[in-house]
Amino acid sequence: MSNKYYIHLVTINNALLLLVDGYVVLHSEKIFTLKILLYTANFAPEPTGIGKYSGEMAAWLVAEGHQVRVVSAPPYYPSWKLEKGYAWPPYRREQWHGVDVWRAPLWVPNKPNGVTRLLHLFTFVLSSFPVMLWQIIWRPSVVITVAPALMCAPTGWLVARLSGGKAWLHIQDFEVDVAFQMGLLKGKLLKKAVLSSERWLLSRFDSVSSISGQMLEKLRQKGILERKIRFFPNWVDIAHIFPLDKPSDYREELEINADTKVVLFSGSLGGKQGLMVIPDAARKLAHRKDLMFVICGDGVMKPQLVAACADLTNVRFLPLQPFGRLGQLLGLADMHLLPQSPDAADLVLPSKLSGMLASGRPVIAMCQQSTEIARLVTECGLVIAPEDGSALADAIETLADDNELRATLGVKARHSAKEKFEKNGVLNRLVYQLRFVTGTVQKVVYDFSSH
Repeated sequence: MSNKYYIHLVTINNALLLLVDGYVVLHSEKIFTLKILLYTANFAPEPTGIGKYSGEMAAWLVAEGHQVRVVSAPPYYPSWKLEKGYAWPPYRREQWHGVDVWRAPLWVPNKPNGVTRLLHLFTFVLSSFPVMLWQIIWRPSVVITVAPALMCAPTGWLVARLSGGKAWLHIQDFEVDVAFQMGLLKGKLLKKAVLSSERWLLSRFDSVSSISGQMLEKLRQKGILERKIRFFPNWVDIAHIFPLDKPSDYREELEINADTKVVLFSGSLGGKQGLMVIPDAARKLAHRKDLMFVICGDGVMKPQLVAACADLTNVRFLPLQPFGRLGQLLGLADMHLLPQSPDAADLVLPSKLSGMLASGRPVIAMCQQSTEIARLVTECGLVIAPEDGSALADAIETLADDNELRATLGVKARHSAKEKFEKNGVLNRLVYQLRFVTGTVQKVVYDFSSH
């Protein structure tokens, strides 16, 4: 009988570890640092979405001893308005937590839609092109392009090739598929041409990563070779977000009684989330004086939500809160809401989900049962049909009236966050994958029985 041992080389705190079946047998501080160029339209200090994760990743990599440069737009999301002080000069270079950040300007529409979003991203592609070409001199080990925006992918690929580095594309959501499914882009011929071009472009990269199992399957359907596909999920800092052992500070600030159950939605208020189901459910539950809906965030849907809730006394709105208070905010919830548009639910995996789980509170997901969101939430919350206000109201009452069920699901949610989305684990695996792609480590399955 053959004895196979799995040997891996990994890095933790910039040290090289040789693992045999999970046991450390060699430790060395003498390793080469990676030179990583990150190309993304969204970056810190944007507090949510891609900007948040790109910023956290870059800062973590620098702290681990790697060199990181970022070419990005000025912060504008989720308010769709340039952050104060970034209008001029249009190009700038700055340091952020040890990260070397190069900013290129872009046009930000007041009311983003299918056409204006494309123009918005195209302006960044044009303005950032010379900045990206300048990075060739630096000779990065790997160029990571984050999509959206897929428009940036050709530039990211070109710079990687000209600098002798590897080209990596990270897909946070399939923006092309989403645009067609939601009607932002239309036409069979246009769809065929765009998807064909996308497939060709994706296949040029050395590695293509995404954030969920079903999104990886989507890559396979698009013809990406298995050896190029990488799993790189969004993460959560479980030391920063954890179950509170006393009432959240927000209860007092919002004057919410201790015996009132809080139904919380927190995140960007975008158009592909089916958010209008929330005021619908709040209206159906207006007779329940022990329930309070809190909607926290900013985005294009906020005016519609505020208007829909204008006569409701059981809904409170909060602007986007500082990251330092995120643990208190998520701990305010007795249950979290995760609405999704039925057209987009399996083409995106909301980054906010990991924080919800880490807070140790149950989640009500509004999505199709076949989606990965449903698979993740089923074990630690309730899954209902999207955009169904009556079903949402029933699910909220089910959790509100069963303290034991809420507690049990909350414990499972916390466990799921620790097991699947813990920040250091996710990012350490990324470093290993980057080393594997750039050829600085090799993954080996070795049979010791023949030696």
